[in-house]
Amino acid sequence: MSEELKELADACREQPASAALLKALLRAAREEAEPGVAVRYLVEAETDAVADSTVRESASDFLMGIEEYDAAARWLEGLGGAASLKHVHALLAAGREQEAAQAYRAAMAADPGLRDNELSERFSVVQAHGRGGADVVDLHGRRISSDDELPTMPKPRIDKLMFADVGGLDEVKERIRRKIILPFQKPSLFQRFRRKAGGGILMYGPPGCGKTMLARATAGECEAEFEVIRIPDILDMFIGESEKRLAAAFEDARSSAPCVLFFDEIEAIAAKRRFDSHGSKAALVSTFLSELDGAGQDNAGVLVLAATNVPWAIDPAFRRPGRFDRVIFIPPPDRAARFEILKSHMKDRPQEAQLDLDVIAERTSGFSGADLAGVVEEAVDYAITDSLERDEGVAPVSASHLNAALSDQRATTVEWLTTARNYAKYGNEGGIYDEVADFIRKNTK
Repeated sequence: MSEELKELADACREQPASAALLKALLRAAREEAEPGVAVRYLVEAETDAVADSTVRESASDFLMGIEEYDAAARWLEGLGGAASLKHVHALLAAGREQEAAQAYRAAMAADPGLRDNELSERFSVVQAHGRGGADVVDLHGRRISSDDELPTMPKPRIDKLMFADVGGLDEVKERIRRKIILPFQKPSLFQRFRRKAGGGILMYGPPGCGKTMLARATAGECEAEFEVIRIPDILDMFIGESEKRLAAAFEDARSSAPCVLFFDEIEAIAAKRRFDSHGSKAALVSTFLSELDGAGQDNAGVLVLAATNVPWAIDPAFRRPGRFDRVIFIPPPDRAARFEILKSHMKDRPQEAQLDLDVIAERTSGFSGADLAGVVEEAVDYAITDSLERDEGVAPVSASHLNAALSDQRATTVEWLTTARNYAKYGNEGGIYDEVADFIRKNTK
């Protein structure tokens, strides 16, 4: 057994999010006659920790080559594009036919251009434009009629979060606490004023600034069920099926009240209808509006949270009272929030005793939470490289590692704020972008 391979596997266990280490491990494993130690790590590893999709595909390819099909499929879970078809083939190789059918259907819903004739024939996936109600396959690979009710929406396990787990955004948290959480916590008081708990909130802002985490924390503070609605689980190539899936999601939420229903990247199913020439998309928007209104249903106790990076693409009808009438801007983190985010990402990692993260927080104005996570991961990779060059011991993350990482990273919020500035200046109907304008004015030197 190669000592280098063992050291790399151990290093991967200590830093499971490092794409650089995983690359090195795969390279060494391919050159090793008996790569068992690497295989054991790849079979047991938490694949979600690795953000680099290319490296995850490489890990899957390696495992497919040695017939570790279950593990190969796991490394591809959640990846889009061509990797989603690789995931289907890995599931088939592992003998997991029903899961493969489900994965193929989800891939087709997300991108019909991925259609594979052989897989479509195998799973009997047909176009739903014929007469007489063509047969289709449900999410579990069972043949159902196109007129049948869709199965219950899948509910992924979501760990509970509270506001204390979200760095910064104190003003936003206070607004949500007053307008949303208190009606859940003191329903009798609000009922006396004929005020129901629930409603809709649209959160918008640059990518990576904590919209999803804030939604999860809101559910935690409300002590409510939290259901994430993935857009690929809603969209379907068959006419009318997307509307059924959306209605099923709302029905599940009503039966689980109090419940927080969260839609990420909502623009995919709530785009301005005049910008879309496809009648099916307009029908989906109309269904969404009807469900928000609770037409024929009682939405009491159901809070609908949605997040978008492009609020200007959302149909204005969604902002009417009773729908997403509360629109909240989620800005890039301020200095104090950046410090807390950096501290959170550096927790439990080897680091210099006197490492001053406040200096890094000062230098990262405009960075999103995701940008800051990227800085830490890059600094960790530098520290790992230094550790591998040592005869013994570990090189802790130092200020020089973080400074080197900063030179490689740029704030991703600048482009978004530039676009938002134009909308705030020329398209600020009803003052929807006032918060953006205030933020830009206060932070423009």
